[in-house]
Amino acid sequence: MPRTAKRANDLPLSPFRKLIPLANIAKANGKHIYHLNIGQPDIKSPKNALNALKDQLPQILEYSPSNGYLSYRTKMVDYLSTFGIRNLTPDDIQITTGASEALQLVLFACCDREDEVIIPEPFYANYNGFAYIADVRIVPITSHIEEGFALPKIEAFRKKITSKTKAIIISNPNNPTGALYEKEMLIALAKLAKEKDLFLIIDEVYREFCFDEKPFYTPLQSNEFDKNIIIVDSVSKRYSSCGARIGAIICKNRMVIATIDKYAKLRLSPPGLGQRYSEALIDTPAAYMEEVTEEYHARRDVVFNALQKMEGVISYKPGGAFYCFAQLPIDDAERFCRWLLEDFEHKGATVMISPGEGFYATKGMGKQQVRIAYVLNTDDLARAMECLAVALKVYRSND
Repeated sequence: MPRTAKRANDLPLSPFRKLIPLANIAKANGKHIYHLNIGQPDIKSPKNALNALKDQLPQILEYSPSNGYLSYRTKMVDYLSTFGIRNLTPDDIQITTGASEALQLVLFACCDREDEVIIPEPFYANYNGFAYIADVRIVPITSHIEEGFALPKIEAFRKKITSKTKAIIISNPNNPTGALYEKEMLIALAKLAKEKDLFLIIDEVYREFCFDEKPFYTPLQSNEFDKNIIIVDSVSKRYSSCGARIGAIICKNRMVIATIDKYAKLRLSPPGLGQRYSEALIDTPAAYMEEVTEEYHARRDVVFNALQKMEGVISYKPGGAFYCFAQLPIDDAERFCRWLLEDFEHKGATVMISPGEGFYATKGMGKQQVRIAYVLNTDDLARAMECLAVALKVYRSND
């Protein structure tokens, strides 16, 4: 019998999907599950874009250009200008099949085998998989829950740079921590990247979701760093449109864009219908985004206030996105998450959260931590957090 590739055996598993088989069994047994494990919002997608797509269905669903439709890239230039990104042209934008493909294409285009990328941990868990596929080594630099997962000082980054370092990768606002980074620190990172001739790759898919009236900043606002900065974007979370599978790479370094397009041509084109839909999304009334941001702000407060009341739990107030990391008074978060699905219920329900260890590259880190995605309405979220509070008491009493 033919064997599958050995390299697949070492591919890192997604911590927010690996427990799904257990959740399916629990559901089949009649247990209700509050899904806080994955960033799939329950917010409705904008009607204007859905209607626009329905009204302009093509006669032939043809290939788009490998870098995406010009009309969509042109509208993206206007959209990005609202965040202070000037002197951008449609040729500085490469449309991709979601942010996941964007990150993979960036790594393929910018890194050779065994190059290194510095990433603050905890980080979006699939970065582990993307780096593995590209044969790139992640060099982690640890941020800490007691400091709200703020970025480490610039000297900590400097000490990690070697002759093999090719890039620094961050997400802002951060997935999985919800940390929103300060302008001064972002500029310092951009200056370091320029000084050391590195790429600064910034995953900005949550840029609209900033709380407590704190502003969002991207170093691409400054023309000083045009050759170094690569932005990764997506419509998935911004417009609750994960299934559209449309992302983008924004970079004023034409050599980078040209190299990425070589890979993009191999996969022919990003989704055509998804692009037409995403183009219409840019016309979504501002009130939609204001309401959605307000809703996530309220959900953040539900989660934060509930965690503050749980004995032994260490938490912080996220500044953006819709995630929170929490440190629980347990020995093994993955075992606890499995127990929640297999052996626990409260009022006929349980809660599904993601074990924290998979969001780190450093072995042994995050074993007591979990990521909570506050993607449910505030009523369900309050029930879910009540469920978690009861579960912790039961679990600790059984230890």
